[in-house]
Amino acid sequence: MTARFNAIGLVVADMAASLAFYRGLGLDLPAEADTQPHAEATLPGGTRLMWDTVETVRSFDPEWTPPAGSHRVSLAFLCDSPAEVDKTYRDLVAAGARGEKEPWDAVWGQRYAVVLDPDGNGVDLFAPLPS
Repeated sequence: MTARFNAIGLVVADMAASLAFYRGLGLDLPAEADTQPHAEATLPGGTRLMWDTVETVRSFDPEWTPPAGSHRVSLAFLCDSPAEVDKTYRDLVAAGARGEKEPWDAVWGQRYAVVLDPDGNGVDLFAPLPS
């Protein structure tokens, strides 16, 4: 059998804060997951996005430490329109997310913006620009 890509895992310092952020991006995450050591959501197409607390990871890897330096992972969320990129960015920043790069019209033909999730992971927001 060949290995198949199935999931993306994030290690989080504060499960409730992280899940609240991703709920703001439209992911369906039950409220009771806020207090669990592990949570996951199945995305369109079947790939899963999973969250584990630092404590959970350290339960099987006691020496684990977060990577140093700037974020190494970016998750990208397709928006329905350039205006939705702007609105989603504003809504997330108003809710406390750190804006990394305000919306702009990228040379590759997309409206683009970057926010950071509560653990500093990059989250790209994008939509095709009208032709």
